Amino acid sequence: MAIGNDSSVTEFILLGLTQQPELQLPLFFIFLGFYVVTMVGNMGLILLIGLNSHLHTPMYYFLFNLSFIDFCYSSVIIPRMLMGFVKQNIISYPECMTQLCFFAFFVISECCILTSMAYDRYVAICKPLLYKAIMSHQVCLMFMAGTYGMGFVGAIAHTGCMLRLSFCDGNIINHYMCDIPPLLQLSCTSTYINEVVVFIVVGINVIVPSLTISISYTLILSNIFHIRSTEGRSKAFSTCSSHIVTVSLFFGASAFMYLKPSPAGSLDRDKVSTVFYTIVGPMMNPFIYSLRNKDVKIALIKTLKKRVFS
Repeated sequence: MAIGNDSSVTEFILLGLTQQPELQLPLFFIFLGFYVVTMVGNMGLILLIGLNSHLHTPMYYFLFNLSFIDFCYSSVIIPRMLMGFVKQNIISYPECMTQLCFFAFFVISECCILTSMAYDRYVAICKPLLYKAIMSHQVCLMFMAGTYGMGFVGAIAHTGCMLRLSFCDGNIINHYMCDIPPLLQLSCTSTYINEVVVFIVVGINVIVPSLTISISYTLILSNIFHIRSTEGRSKAFSTCSSHIVTVSLFFGASAFMYLKPSPAGSLDRDKVSTVFYTIVGPMMNPFIYSLRNKDVKIALIKTLKKRVFS
């Protein structure tokens, strides 16, 4: 019997991304490659920012934390997903709730840190003379405390509400992880409170950040168009474009997943949508933020030279 729950179910079976046997092995190697790239890319960016003092600025402080979050929540999801490609993926009730809790914590934290990064770019481009005063070390720490605080509150809310549900007979989760929508479909008790909590928490952590980011970039674009120098406009666009790509990928996929009615037949589509913000996004972020970033390229070259010639 699971602790703190009246369910007769003590374990779940994760169906995984697909049930087609001929696709299991190819998908295993594809997602294993994704995982390796995600780990190397994000850890590399973390080390690069940590080792280069000229990257110790608010922009890279937030990027450091974004890479840390991506590194962690990829590790919460992908190893368990890979297991499902090679054998029946059985997860105990406590493990399932633990995965849900950490997943919610890191996803909500990512929503908040992307919002902080948008505000940082707004201040850097629209109020450059006041940038150092506004984005002080104390302010950055407050942003990060708020980021992880919101993640913690949201994770506790989702997990606490899930623990009150009973799972009587069904224990097959049509997903590659313990996510909220497929778990709600298995419950044999009312999920009304859970659905309200999802609407409130997701609304706060998706709609509010999306509006904040949209307003920030509207003001940024308005300011950019008033820059007379072509070089200045190009530099400003280059600075913001990587963040816009990341935000569009993350918030677009998560809004599609959670802010819509969820009929039973939509879970297969939901799994594909979830792949974009749980696997593709964390894998792409280090490249999105580094390939077009001169500071990161210079830091990488300097670091490699030190390691090679030391």
